[in-house]
Amino acid sequence: MAQKTYVPEGEAAPASQIGASLETLAATIEARRGAGEESYTYRLLTATPDKVLKKLMEEAGEVALAAKDVEGWTTSSVAAALAFESGAGRAAEPDELAVQLPPEYDEAVNHLRYEAGDVVYHLLVVLARYGITIDELAAEMNSRMAEDEIAVHEGMIRLKPEHVNRGR
Repeated sequence: MAQKTYVPEGEAAPASQIGASLETLAATIEARRGAGEESYTYRLLTATPDKVLKKLMEEAGEVALAAKDVEGWTTSSVAAALAFESGAGRAAEPDELAVQLPPEYDEAVNHLRYEAGDVVYHLLVVLARYGITIDELAAEMNSRMAEDEIAVHEGMIRLKPEHVNRGR
């Protein structure tokens, strides 16, 4: 698969690409709190809770549909390769099966990534609306890991024990 990302020439990569992206997005969302009605983010932060929650659910549904599209192209490509191999009179060994994914597969993967970005954005807006920072989100995610998994990266943020909630 082709490399889809790059760091612009002359720029230094941050220690964590996802961390830098999430921190920048969270700061932008926070800055939009005072932007006014012309800002989509402002409208999500100040509208009724249903507006932003419905949008988050809509975007999550679009991720699920996009993932199904990717799966469909994968499955149909494997089926076509199997049909070709058996039709050619060869018994294909699983490790010998050559699957050529069509351009639509890459388009479907790109669409899935796009929709995932929408979900992350809308999720961060919901969290900002209720005062949950990305550090708290990171600590929540880290609280779900075993200590030896967290220990791989020194200094990972954690939730204080009184704030850990294992479901209701």
